[in-house]
Amino acid sequence: MRSLFKNGTFARLFFGRLITNAGDSAYTIAAMWLAFSLGGSSFYTGLAGFLTMLPQVFQFLAGPLVDRWPLRRILVGTQVTQGILVLVIPLAAATGWLSVWVVLVVMPLVSLLNQFVYPAQQAALPRVVEKEELVEANSAFSFAYQGVDFVFTALGGIVVAVVGAVSLYLIDSVTFAIAALVFVGVQIPPAESDEGDQGEDAKNVTSAVDEYRVQLADGIRYVRGSVLVWVLLGSLVVNATIGTALAVLPAYANTHGGPDAYGFILAGITGGMLVGSLSATPLKRFSLATLSIGGFAFSGVAWLVAIAVGWLPATVALFFLAGVPIGATNVIFAAMVQSVVPEDLMGRVSSVLASGSVGAMPVGSLLGGIGGNVFGNSIVMTSAGFGLLFISACWLTHPLLRNLADVEDLRSERYGLTRSKRAEPSESF
Repeated sequence: MRSLFKNGTFARLFFGRLITNAGDSAYTIAAMWLAFSLGGSSFYTGLAGFLTMLPQVFQFLAGPLVDRWPLRRILVGTQVTQGILVLVIPLAAATGWLSVWVVLVVMPLVSLLNQFVYPAQQAALPRVVEKEELVEANSAFSFAYQGVDFVFTALGGIVVAVVGAVSLYLIDSVTFAIAALVFVGVQIPPAESDEGDQGEDAKNVTSAVDEYRVQLADGIRYVRGSVLVWVLLGSLVVNATIGTALAVLPAYANTHGGPDAYGFILAGITGGMLVGSLSATPLKRFSLATLSIGGFAFSGVAWLVAIAVGWLPATVALFFLAGVPIGATNVIFAAMVQSVVPEDLMGRVSSVLASGSVGAMPVGSLLGGIGGNVFGNSIVMTSAGFGLLFISACWLTHPLLRNLADVEDLRSERYGLTRSKRAEPSESF
């Protein structure tokens, strides 16, 4: 993995992701706790989760734009705009206008901009590293994501308890500004199938819209005609149950010690995912089916035991164990997609996959907030464990998924996938 950082473009993408994920982590923990404290019930955290995750459902609409626009411009522009938006919260607090509804408006706007960031980063990776380095590159990116999450969620609850959630928004705005400066120097080659400058003034609005629709349909058709559609159907259910858990987590943690417990539980989950992402490279020799069936079954059992124990240190440790297989499979699945999907389709396909995989999370979050008030927070948290067991059962019972090969041995003709080609280096800004 050390050789990857000799690649200057990859190094800038990595450190930019590291910094921007720091901002995302600070924003998330502050926003969910602020919604709970200002609203006074898990319903508002459920509503906040619904509004924040809803833009992710429409990430597939950003895919054709990601494939069409220069990636560096996307990365820089989104960071600058997000940094400005998060300053609304401290300004509202300073002027006496801060309410739960201000938080509920700002959260989805910042989330909407994020729907361009991650497809752009996913589309950039196969253009700047060799195919045999994709697992390592995704593992490094996952480390950047999960490692920062681990640190900020472990400390975030304590910071909220000491100085208040509004202070985290100020930190957030600084991290977005720094990330924008890092991304300015990124040099990303265009996809090999690019057909000249697609932004020519000669194209009228009608032809541009028609081309957008064609490109969007290509991404949806690719996923629908491959094994990826079955992977999505299983993850749809598990993400719905995870959405319900996130909705009640502040209220659940409040009964176990307050914002400190909230930070530690989130740190346990993300810390496990961090360890899992770092273990993805040695695990890639196993089949995807073996990792999914065994991994999600283990995660589900560990999650359910964590709820049953009722002692915070043991609960945090078990949530940590539950997160390990999730982190490992996330990295390996990302590498699978990047190794077989054509580069000129990467933005569209990755955004379709992202939209599909989180499609049920906003509804799950909203129902989780309501369910927490009606049935209790522990019952809603328990449902997430059964969701993890469900996805293991899906892989076990579906014949195509049950025999899915490892990343390097995928046969495109069997699974409806095609191999990608390498791009020639050039500047796309």
